[in-house]
Amino acid sequence: MTRSSYCFAIFLFILSVVIHLPSLVWCTSGGFSVELIHRDSPKSPLHDPNSTPSSRIRAAAQRSRSRAIYFRDAIRKAHLSSSAIPMDDASNFYSEITPNTFEYLMSFYLGTRSSPSQTQAVISYGSNVPPCKDCYPQSAPLFDPQSSSSYKTIPCNTDSCSILPQSSCDSSSQCYYQYGYGDKSIVEGILSTETIGFDSTSGRPVQIPTTLFGCTHQSNGTFDKNDAGLVGLGGGKLSLIRQLGSTIGNKFSYCMPSSTQTSANSQLNFGSNAVVSSSNAVTTPLISGSPDTFYFLNLEHISVAGKTVTVGKPIQAKGSAQGNIIIDSGTTLTLIDDNTLQSGESDVKSSINLPQVKDPNGVFNLCFDVSGTGASAQFPEITFEFSGGASVVLQQPNAFVEAEQNILCLAMISSGTIADSINIFGNIAQQNFHIGYDLATMQLTFAPTNCATT
Repeated sequence: MTRSSYCFAIFLFILSVVIHLPSLVWCTSGGFSVELIHRDSPKSPLHDPNSTPSSRIRAAAQRSRSRAIYFRDAIRKAHLSSSAIPMDDASNFYSEITPNTFEYLMSFYLGTRSSPSQTQAVISYGSNVPPCKDCYPQSAPLFDPQSSSSYKTIPCNTDSCSILPQSSCDSSSQCYYQYGYGDKSIVEGILSTETIGFDSTSGRPVQIPTTLFGCTHQSNGTFDKNDAGLVGLGGGKLSLIRQLGSTIGNKFSYCMPSSTQTSANSQLNFGSNAVVSSSNAVTTPLISGSPDTFYFLNLEHISVAGKTVTVGKPIQAKGSAQGNIIIDSGTTLTLIDDNTLQSGESDVKSSINLPQVKDPNGVFNLCFDVSGTGASAQFPEITFEFSGGASVVLQQPNAFVEAEQNILCLAMISSGTIADSINIFGNIAQQNFHIGYDLATMQLTFAPTNCATT
């Protein structure tokens, strides 16, 4: 790719959110915070004013299943690549995820401050970028490398290039990548570095120079025209968090209000702003897994009204030291293996004195008719007991969703049999918790918080 090409920015970070970062605060103590915008928020370019709570939950369930398939295939591929199967064979797999499975948006600037290109990106376990000789239609502005004096390409014989799971040399000895998705969408481009910036509420920009990102110059498939790229916060070596490293103390956190609070803002915090300090905070180990971009936890039990279910070890927990559930802000629903879910559902049924009904959307297994109960309907607390004594208590808004008017359903779906499942702790369960990631000590902290007021 020449310097005159335009490209679509794909940041090699990971977490699971489409992110819109308009308002960012830089603190002299080394911390800053940015605004996260849910895809269904009126502030989001993806907002559909004609959508209903039931249509949104149907769409979210579909995205949740798609992400779970992607996670499963990524884990299987990682296991294959570490086994006796040659890498050439293992690398032929396409991810089954579709590119449009994010939940949160963020805005940022790319390039030198004299003429930066402002764009919006998705936080997710994926990536995309174009000029576009063969690119999908995009309403967001493309980045022009020629307009920035700080843009540089990465040679293919570098450590940074070798970290990419699939890379090669182009005709100019630049680090070239190509990624494919299960729906045959593709992205191709050059690994590069550039200054990424965020707006502060005071008007003073926060700039992070020499940030590695993928400058995609060819893409096609089922991408959304409103998306300008992917930004992730995962544990991989090229993630934004790993690149920032000690400058933010290897810490980030987020606080997401209930998805029903459409006017409330979520926050993504870095550095000193990401420290979770609360008398009722609980901490559990972050467990290294494969691939390293995912954040694994060890879920020991799920308790409902004093009844406890032991959680099995699905495919992501091949070794006894690995976790058995992924925490992911980009998956809406919580996914649990069949055996554990069925036992938990049985305990929920016996704790709720309401008529049981079928989900009219066919998404959830366990639903209740709450018509005529007003605000008096009683639902049990559901406790997720993680290793290290971290008991995370889910109140009704974290565990039940409105599938239709007067129908509340358990916001958990099956991830398959234990041997073939991918357990995911989704973002409904995480709402109104301040959740902090400390990648130096590999600890995750939960603190119940009213995120709409933070």
